[in-house]
Amino acid sequence: MDHRHVAKNGILMLDQVDHLLAGGLGLEDALVRSGHRRLRPVLMTSLAAGLGMLPLAYGIGTGADMLKPLAIAVIGALCISVLLSLVATPTLYYLLMRGKSRAG
Repeated sequence: MDHRHVAKNGILMLDQVDHLLAGGLGLEDALVRSGHRRLRPVLMTSLAAGLGMLPLAYGIGTGADMLKPLAIAVIGALCISVLLSLVATPTLYYLLMRGKSRAG
């Protein structure tokens, strides 16, 4: 999952939150439902890419010694992107929207 997929996931997630808010759901419930809806696609994409990199990360195969650091970095980036996508984005949105509602 590269940075474009993380950005697209964030857009899809927050768009769903807006639809749920327009339907009368509270902010917290909308964020939880939206996160639950995006959980499976994000995890499946990240796991597929990460598991595909495991043979290189373990150094299996021809030329794997040279690509081992790259595979480890990609697996780490996938883990971080999942956390940012599913945890940090909704948390930041919640904090911003809560601050906006208090100020307005």
